[in-house]
Parts: sequence; C-alpha cells; structure tokens
Amino acid sequence: AGRSQGKMAAGGAADAQARFGHSVKGLLTEKVTSCGTDVIALTKQVLKGSRSAELLGQAARNMVMQEDAILHSEDSLRKMAIITTHLQYQ
Repeated sequence: AGRSQGKMAAGGAADAQARFGHSVKGLLTEKVTSCGTDVIALTKQVLKGSRSAELLGQAARNMVMQEDAILHSEDSLRKMAIITTHLQYQ
C-alpha cells in the first residue's frame, strides 16, 4: 500500500507540474499577445505623429506662399495708388 501511495503522490506531483507548465505557457502567450497589441498601437501613434508633422509642414509652406501672394498684392496696390495719384494731377 505504501508503494501505491508513493506512485500516486509522484503522479499527482507530475500532474501539478504539467498544470503549472500549461498555466505558465498560457500566461506567456497572453503577455506576448498583449505586447504585440501594444507595439501595434505604438506604431500607429508614431505614424500618426509623423503624418501630423508632415501636414504641419505642408500648412507652413502654404502659409508662406499665401504671405508672398499677399505681399505681392500689397505692392501692386501701392503702385496702383501712386499711378492713380499721378493721373489725378494730370
């Protein structure tokens, strides 16, 4: 009877070890999946930030172009005002 109890105890220990190993594998798989999800989210955020910087750069270039157009228009208006003044004197 002593031998069969020893075998059962050894079998129970092996069973517990197998369950523990399976549990650890499950937790590890969960953690790997979670990390993968985090990496994907981080990548999306970095790409979004990159896109934001690109859009801001484009907006800045557009503003510079508009500023040039406004300055050119202002210059033209000044010249037209001078011409109008000259025409009025004549």
